[in-house]
Parts: sequence; C-alpha cells; structure tokens
Amino acid sequence: MSGTLPFAPVRVVEDVAAESGAELDVDVPMSRLTTLRVGGPARAMLTCRDTDTLVAAVRALDAARVPVLILGGGSNLLVADSGVDAVVVRVAGDGVRLDDGLVVADAGAVWDDVVARSVDAGLGGLECLSGIPGSAGATPVQNVGAYGVEVASLLRRVQLLDRASGEVRWVGPDALGLGYRTSVLKHTDTAVVLAAEFAVTADGLSAPLRYRELATVLGADEGERRSAAKVREVVLGLRAGKGMVLDAADHDTWSAGSFFTNPVVPDDRLPAVLAAIAARLGEGVAVPRYPGDGGTKLSAGWLIERAGFAKGHPAPGAAARLSTKHTLALTNRGAASAADLLALAREVRDGVQDAFGVRLEPEPVTVGCRI
Repeated sequence: MSGTLPFAPVRVVEDVAAESGAELDVDVPMSRLTTLRVGGPARAMLTCRDTDTLVAAVRALDAARVPVLILGGGSNLLVADSGVDAVVVRVAGDGVRLDDGLVVADAGAVWDDVVARSVDAGLGGLECLSGIPGSAGATPVQNVGAYGVEVASLLRRVQLLDRASGEVRWVGPDALGLGYRTSVLKHTDTAVVLAAEFAVTADGLSAPLRYRELATVLGADEGERRSAAKVREVVLGLRAGKGMVLDAADHDTWSAGSFFTNPVVPDDRLPAVLAAIAARLGEGVAVPRYPGDGGTKLSAGWLIERAGFAKGHPAPGAAARLSTKHTLALTNRGAASAADLLALAREVRDGVQDAFGVRLEPEPVTVGCRI
C-alpha cells in the first residue's frame, strides 16, 4: 500500500493499524460485506477482532481526523457503487457471556448466534428476535424488533466509545432515545457501540407472546409464554418462509430485510389518508392499523401492495426486485447495483405517496448515496 487515499495519507492508516493491532486490507468490495451484496470498494479497511483494538483504532483515526465508517454485519447498509470515502472499521469482536440472567455480547458478535446461545442455555427473552441478520452492536442502534418484541424491552445497558472525549462508558437504555426502529445512535457518528447487555429469564420460557401470527402457529393465546426453544424454531420457520433468513442460494434473502419502516400517520392527517385508501380501494376496506408513537401506525407492506407493487415487481428479469415472498424487502437478484436498488426504492416510495399521501422512510443506512 502506498501513496495517498482520497481521504487521508496512506502512512497514517498504516500507522494506526500497526499501533492498534487492527488488520489492514485495501480495495475490499463492500458487496462482500453487506447483505444486499452491492457497493463499491472500501479503499482501506481495518478489522478489529477485540474491543481494545477497536477502541484504539477509532481513537487514533479520530485524532488524525480521518473519516471513519463503522461496519458491523452489513445487514442494514446500502453503499454506493462508487464505494466508501472513509476508512472502514470492521467490528469483529464476537465474545458472548451468559451470567446471572444476563446476556452480554461484544458488538461484533453475530446476532443470531447470540440468540441461539441464550436459548441453548435455557434462557428466555431473545427468541422472537431469532434469524435477524447483522451484529449484536447494531441491535440497540436500530432498536431491532420482530414478532412483538423489541430490543428496548430487553436491553439493560450498552457500552459506548464516546468519540468526542475518547471515554468508554456503560449507559442505560434511557440515554439512547429508543423508538420505533431508531435511537439517538442511528444516523450519527458520535459514539461506537462496543458491547450490549440484555436481561433474560432463567426459566427457559419465552417472552409473553404478543404477535398474533406467532401465537396462532404455536396454538397459544396472546400473552402466554411457551418454550423459548420452540418459539425460536417457529420464528425461524416464519422468517424463512418470507425470505428473511440469510441463504446465499436464495436471492430473496439478498436484501436488507424490511426496506421501509411502517409509517406513523399523525392524527390530524389520518382522515385524509384513509379517504385516499377508500377512493382507491373502495369504501369499507379493512386497513391494518395500530397505535403508534405520535399517531397511527400503518403497514408499509400493505400500502406497497395496494399501491400496485406486487411481489417480484417489476419483472422476473430485473436486476433489483421486490421479494417474491413479501413486498417489504428490496432484493438483489444476483447482478444488481446500488443504483438499481435506489431506483426501485424511489419508485415504490413515490408510488405509495402518490396513491395514499403517505411517505415511506427507508430503514437501511445509506453511504455515499440517497434515496
């Protein structure tokens, strides 16, 4: 490696790697590191296999004023075809500790491995979050949730590196501003998640079942608790049926999961939205809706389908398509570019807005591009 990167002298990055113990690689395609399998090169990447290395590398890069992109599992990232004009710091520490009703995971631990280990140890609480791709460190950033459970309900504390002060500290969930698929950590680079601690139960039973589809398959009533192992098995089956469990052979899983969040419509706008739905679909149509923070939450997938976007849209030969299993995932059919996925995302977003006056917001973080 020699010369100058677009964002820093090569010597600086090499020195950081040598002093921190991070592994330096150059010109690494981001398509290899993201579940959407698109994205141009990381011109310099530092892989940090433990927390001390991660802290040392980020502190040194920040002190040298070198731009940094923190990379976990790559499951919620859409990177431009031009690549990344920053040093990609790959979080690869994967330690997991189970102790006294707690699960403590290093940020780079594969999330589903964390869930599996907790269930195998007879611990309950995390099972509904089975099969979600990505790293443990990303779960509080996104306030990951599925099948009626959110990380916010289980999170006890998070270990952070404050990039302004260089301080490492543990903070409770109240400091994170956790909301629907968001937190104060999302879309900001002020802190790096180093580890997360979750409160679980030691009785081997699941969290109370709060998702109707899951409860129905289990033959349970909502609010009941069942074997955490059985709930995990059923959740993995349900996710696989929707193309939401990673499988290299299945292009429906070459995605970022749900691409759009379910929109929350303010109360003063809801009548107009419902009127637009009735005008398009007919009076009396049943609209899935739920209480939301600041309004009424609608189903993004339902709106996408009713706006005219079917599973597999736009066509079998397209490089980027909606999943053939459900309309909320945008998928790479094997040769898509980031530009292809962005074009499809804009088409769907604008189509829903034109049809119903609801603007869908993307869930993935974009790097070097905008939807």
